[in-house]
Amino acid sequence: MSLSRHVDPEEIVHHLQDLNVHNEHPSRRSAGRDSHLTPYTTPYSSQKDIPRYHMPPNGAPADTVYTMIKDELDLDGRPNLNLASFVNTYLEDNAQKLMIENLGKNLADNDEYPAMLSISERCVSIIANLWGAQKGEKAIGSPTVGSSEAIHLGGLAMKRRWQERRKAEGKDAYKPNILMGSNAQVALEKFARYFDVEARILPVSAKSKFRLDPDLVRENIDENTIGVFVILGSTYTGHYEPVEEVSKVLDEFEAKTGIDIPIHVDAASGGFVAPFSHAGTGGQKWNFELPRVKSINASGHKYGLVSPGIGWIIWRDESYLPKHLIFELHYLGGTEESYTLNFSRPGAQVLVQYYNLIHLGFSGFREIMENCLANARLLSRSLEATKWYTCVSDIHRPAASSSTAASEAAQKVKASIESAASAAVGAVAGGDQKAKAPAAKEHEGETSAAYIAGLPVVSFRFTDEFRREFPHVKQETVSLLMRAKQWIIPNYALPPNEEKTDILRVVVRESMSFDLLDRLVTDLVSVTETLMGNDEVDLSILTKQRHSPGKKEDKDEKKKPAVKDNTAGQQLGKELGRMKEGIHRSVC
Repeated sequence: MSLSRHVDPEEIVHHLQDLNVHNEHPSRRSAGRDSHLTPYTTPYSSQKDIPRYHMPPNGAPADTVYTMIKDELDLDGRPNLNLASFVNTYLEDNAQKLMIENLGKNLADNDEYPAMLSISERCVSIIANLWGAQKGEKAIGSPTVGSSEAIHLGGLAMKRRWQERRKAEGKDAYKPNILMGSNAQVALEKFARYFDVEARILPVSAKSKFRLDPDLVRENIDENTIGVFVILGSTYTGHYEPVEEVSKVLDEFEAKTGIDIPIHVDAASGGFVAPFSHAGTGGQKWNFELPRVKSINASGHKYGLVSPGIGWIIWRDESYLPKHLIFELHYLGGTEESYTLNFSRPGAQVLVQYYNLIHLGFSGFREIMENCLANARLLSRSLEATKWYTCVSDIHRPAASSSTAASEAAQKVKASIESAASAAVGAVAGGDQKAKAPAAKEHEGETSAAYIAGLPVVSFRFTDEFRREFPHVKQETVSLLMRAKQWIIPNYALPPNEEKTDILRVVVRESMSFDLLDRLVTDLVSVTETLMGNDEVDLSILTKQRHSPGKKEDKDEKKKPAVKDNTAGQQLGKELGRMKEGIHRSVC
């Protein structure tokens, strides 16, 4: 008799629980209900079940419910080892105190919390100046729940201004479009879909560094283009998009047609990296120094070093925020202006943002961002030194525009690190348990200025030589086995048009210490060695486990004959095929 292909664990547990309660001696059942020595000695430990999907008729002890939720959350990944996300996972003790002390404050209640409103306005001023606010213009902005809301507001302002201009010219305003690269985060396409704007999603390529191509912008703009979304820090590879080059294309278009097309910069991650790093954006302008840039957004909960969720939207001048998007509210005894999509929203994160800006100052933020970039460069070089991996990201490569002396120094550092890294990898591969993973620190005094500008992101893949020698080893299996060591490192396809290439990606945040980075490289080397030593049949079971649906089968499915599949990468191929069109979710 064949074993069942599906077992419902909840059904088994609940059935046995009912039997246990039914057969238990009455005196024990009574004693169990009265015992509350610890959360685990209540009847909820096994005799009673706390409903998951409906409200119970009677409440349960507070400590029991707390322990139950806390225990289940232990199944989550550890935030500090989640290298998939840009979202900040560390707060200083004083920042945590500010958060806890102000959890009950609603940022929408400006009349009730005037001090918090004042601090919010100070943050807007600080960030606007950080992004090159110009004299003679009155920058205006607001905190948002995150970059998604901020992007929607920036796009909505562009659409309204386009509509106003079209109506003033006596033209129709029914077919707006907006341009973005296929590497855009899904929030940008959401704006177009939710606010009825045609999204012209332009393909990216290796030639364009997997980012928006200015030549394609030139070919796709017209009189109905409300604006262009340009990304300061692609979530795929960390590359900064060429804001200034796109601006020049739009300048040329305006010179020929008289049509003024604005730029909104999605600086969700780069808005708090580029202004502080020595590399900046590699010598290109990106902010309000460019007249074409009308609005910028950033996520305070990413490299702004605040916990989720806080974003910022800044317009270079109040004239670029259409008046009819501003609501004057008479609420709870006061008058206030509102131009956000959300009304009630937490205010504690705004206070932590201000704390970071004042406590760290420019030099503090610079130290953190330079350290993140240095660690990311070291990780990149260590991976390439193995000869198994090559980086798609470029922040570890010397900048062509840097001085000769700086470039030569960068090359020397790279050579010395690769030499040390190769020796360390050889020791690990040879079984020396005491051997350290690549751990050569960069030379003192070196900064990101000598390297290609970008986010502290390391996107990497197997080398072509490795793929030829070990065709059965799949990158998604590396991701899976690293997860078994508690590291969360996503493996996903590059944007549509380049989706045949899948990459692993590590986001280096403030909390990535040198010791943690050393452990990461050691584990990556160990996992790769393990995969190299196993054959295709052994590894195929891991892929099947990874994609198991875990659902009940219906009767028709049970009748279907099982199809044997020993190809570990077949499911991945199906996933890549689904990513060929539009924008798919990139890990943010």
